[in-house]
Amino acid sequence: MNQIDLAGRCAVVTGSAQGIGRAIAARLLASGAQVWLWDIDAALVAETAKDLGDGAHPMRVDVADPDSVEDAAQAVMQQAGQIDILVNNAGISGANAPLWEYPTDEWRRVIEINLNGVFNCCKAVVPFMREVGYGRIVNMASVAGKEGNPNASAYSTSKAGVIALTKSLGKELADLDIAVNCITPAAARTSLFDQMTEEHVAYMLSKIPRERFVALDEIAGMVAWLVSAENSFTTAATFDLSGGRATY
Repeated sequence: MNQIDLAGRCAVVTGSAQGIGRAIAARLLASGAQVWLWDIDAALVAETAKDLGDGAHPMRVDVADPDSVEDAAQAVMQQAGQIDILVNNAGISGANAPLWEYPTDEWRRVIEINLNGVFNCCKAVVPFMREVGYGRIVNMASVAGKEGNPNASAYSTSKAGVIALTKSLGKELADLDIAVNCITPAAARTSLFDQMTEEHVAYMLSKIPRERFVALDEIAGMVAWLVSAENSFTTAATFDLSGGRATY
């Protein structure tokens, strides 16, 4: 494991009770950061924080609720006095169905969590970063946001929106030492697979030239560098983690 120096940094990672978010939180902790774990599952995030040990602080947060996010951001500031790093990872895959059969309520739920959740968290945290002129934000997009997966229009649309949001916010903050980037991983084996059909999982795997799913540690490693002080020039960018599927 490459050593990334995050000593003295305070990070927020959403959707960090399990899966990709947990792996990212563990990597940031190993790099010396204090990490606030935001997740809607209060019991699971508390258990995860206990497993991760010193420096992990659990909070029950609903990223789709602006008031919940604002309250959590204020609480972190009261406890730590700073938020240097924000990783917007919380998300759901949503149903698999053709667009003309897609449930309207499910469409709205996916957009609320995957896209509006990123907006809510950035809106709450960015003012604190602007006050000190420093920050690192990484938004979790997806290769689906670049290419569009069939029978996953809501998910693909939400992730395309995350890419566009990243580009806009990165340019708005480019005059400060605040980097805003996103990553576009191929699928990783997490609990999100439980929300998908076997046919959809097989489709995603068939599209990856490396012929495997991305490992959680591979995602966490890329995020660790992107949130470090060494990433001092690149912003508003999209970093590919698709195993060769969509390298643009």
